[in-house]
Amino acid sequence: MKHWRIPRRTFLKGAGATLGLPILEAMGEVLNGASATAAATTTSERTVRPPVRLACLFYPNGVWEDTWYPKTAGAAFDLPFAMEPLAPHRDRLLVFSGLDKANSRSGDGHYAKTANFLTGLPVRKTTGKDLSVGGLSIDQLCAREIGHLTPLPSLELGIDPVISGIDTNVGYTRLYGSYISWRSPSVPVAREINPQLAYERLFGVFRAARQPTRDDRSQAGDQQALLDLVLEDARRLRTRLGRDDQFKLDEYMDAVRDVEKRIAFFARQDRREWGPGGLPAADDLAAPTGAPGDHQEHVRLMLDLIVLAFRTDATRISTFMFANDVSGKNFSALIPGVNGGHHELSHHQNEPAKCEGYSKINRWHSEQLAYLCDRMAAIREGERTLLDNSLLLFGSSLSDGNRHDPNNLPILLAGGGGGSIKPGRHIASPKNTPLCNLYVSLLERMGTPVDAFGDSTEALPLS
Repeated sequence: MKHWRIPRRTFLKGAGATLGLPILEAMGEVLNGASATAAATTTSERTVRPPVRLACLFYPNGVWEDTWYPKTAGAAFDLPFAMEPLAPHRDRLLVFSGLDKANSRSGDGHYAKTANFLTGLPVRKTTGKDLSVGGLSIDQLCAREIGHLTPLPSLELGIDPVISGIDTNVGYTRLYGSYISWRSPSVPVAREINPQLAYERLFGVFRAARQPTRDDRSQAGDQQALLDLVLEDARRLRTRLGRDDQFKLDEYMDAVRDVEKRIAFFARQDRREWGPGGLPAADDLAAPTGAPGDHQEHVRLMLDLIVLAFRTDATRISTFMFANDVSGKNFSALIPGVNGGHHELSHHQNEPAKCEGYSKINRWHSEQLAYLCDRMAAIREGERTLLDNSLLLFGSSLSDGNRHDPNNLPILLAGGGGGSIKPGRHIASPKNTPLCNLYVSLLERMGTPVDAFGDSTEALPLS
C-alpha cells in the first residue's frame, strides 16, 4: 500500500454528487515548513504540501474597549474578559491594537466603515444607484489569483438576509451594511445564508427536477443525503487505504454526517423562518429583531462548513458575516444577563448595564471563534493542524460602537499561516497604522503578494 498513490484532487462520487477528500498519506508524504521545500525538490511527485487558507470573519457594532484590548504588549499579553474564551488558543493568536481605516473617518454611522472592511478605501455616499467601495476586497483579490486551484474560488457565508433601502439617519444605502466581499468597487459578492444551500453548493449536490407528488413530503425530505450518494465510492476507497488513512477517512465521514444531521434538524426547526424552498420568508427581509432562536446553531453550522471546505481544499478563501452591521439582534435568550438589541447596547452612553451587556455579546463572538479554532486544531495535516495552516481574520469595522470610531480597530488573527507567522503576541502598532498594512502581509502569505493594498504604507511584520 505504501507505493499506491492517489492525486490530491480526488473526489468521492455518486449520482449527481461529489465530495472532496482531506489530505491523506496515500496522496503522498505530507510536508511542512522549510524541510518540505527541500524535500519537494527531489520527490515532488510524492509530496503534498498543505495550502494556506484564509477566512475573514466579521462581527458588527464594535466592542466595549475596556474588556477587549490587552493592557500589555508582546508575548506576555493578558486576555481581557471578552477574549477569555480564546485562552486555549492563546499561543495561536495575534491580537492587534492601533490599526485603523483613515478612509472611514469622514463617513457617517456604520456603512462607510463596514463596506470597506476588506478594501480600506473610501465608500461613496449613495442611496444605492452608484455603489463604490474603492476597489476589490482582499478575499476576492486572492480568489482572482489562486481561485482556479480549487473547485470554488471562494465561499461567502452569512446569517442575515441582505437589507436594501436607505438609512435616512445617515443617507447611506443599507446594502453597504450587508456585504464585506467585493468583486469590484461596485459589485458585491452574494452570500449564502441557508446552511443547506451552502452545503449543496460546497459539495456539488443539485436538486433534481421532479414532478409534484400527492403526498406532502418536503423537497428537502426527498433529497437523499450527500454522504449516502457517495458512500459506495468511499467504501471502495477505504479498502485500499492504510490504517492511518482509514482512520482519517472515517473521522472525516463522521464529521460530514454530523453536519448533514444538524442541517436537517435545523431546517425542520426553522421551517417558518426559511419559508418554502429554503429561502428566507418575506417577513425576514426587514432588519433583524427579536429573540435569536437557533442563532448559535446557525452560526456554528456555517463555521463547520468553512472547516469542511478548507479540509477538503474545496476552497482556500472564505468570508463570514455573523450579522449585518447595525444589527439589532436580541441576545437575551442566548446570553444570561443581556437585555436589549445588539445595536442598542453598542450605543451604551457609558451606562454600566449597557456596557456589561455589550461586553458579553463581544465575549459570545469570541466563543464562536474559539469553537472554530477547536474544530480546526483537531484536524491533523502532517506535523501541523488545519488551524496551523490557516489564517483566521476576526474583527469589526468599529472600535467603540457608541462613537462609531474607525480607529484602533478590534482585530485578531488566529492560526499559523503554514508556519509563516509568529503568533502568541499582542502587536501594539503606533496610532493610526493602516489596517491595510496587515492585509498586505496576509496577501503575501496566501501566495498573492502585492506592493500595496488599499491605503497601506508597508507590510505589517507578523514573524
